[in-house]
Amino acid sequence: MEWKIVHIDETDSTNRWLKNYATADKHATGTVVVANYQTAGRGCGTNTWESERGKNLLFSILVHPADVLAADQFILSMANALALSDTLSDYADDVSIKWPNDIYWKDSKLCGTLIETTLQGNHIMDCIIGTGINVNQTCFLSDAPNPISLCQILGHAVDRDEVLQKVLDNLAKYMEMIRAGHHDVIRKHYRRQLYRMGETHLYRFADGQEAYCKLVNVTDDGHLELLHDNRETYLMAFKEVQFVI
Repeated sequence: MEWKIVHIDETDSTNRWLKNYATADKHATGTVVVANYQTAGRGCGTNTWESERGKNLLFSILVHPADVLAADQFILSMANALALSDTLSDYADDVSIKWPNDIYWKDSKLCGTLIETTLQGNHIMDCIIGTGINVNQTCFLSDAPNPISLCQILGHAVDRDEVLQKVLDNLAKYMEMIRAGHHDVIRKHYRRQLYRMGETHLYRFADGQEAYCKLVNVTDDGHLELLHDNRETYLMAFKEVQFVI
């Protein structure tokens, strides 16, 4: 898969920028926009993304996964998370995927992703994958509880363009696996790399209640499966449960 990389200095959101670009250019699939700074970078839900100008990797990718059914769209999140995890594991040990698609180093957040899809009938028409990777920032000022960067882990700066190219190479590999119908292979790899998989930890639910549960699975459609007291199983959608870290 070939990528068209567009570098810009500043935007409010690389996802929004790429949406506008794709509207103007109907052949924009495979475009990657990379910004030095975002004035309104977003995470999932109402979360924001802090990034010092010129220090981190802020980018969005437009793909057109014509063979993916809307019911199977979580496979795109899995594939992207694996591409990021594989890339960042080249730089540091103890990298894992925190459900649904954050990348963690030990108990700290290294990378976050916001995926936005549009449908045509029962298939995915377009998918914009917006990602922020903490690369060279060494001081975080927001109230985000646990950010960390590659520079903090390694003790030296890292080439952002090199990281981006590795991500794109890995994503192209997983997108080809999706095209070839190897969804089960992707799912298996994703589950193997899950943060706290098979471990018992404290979780906080949407009603404020907390309980110790074992993470036993992420379903094909993206629900988190938790086992409480070895007898009761909870299937949780995004925003219905929080990891207590």
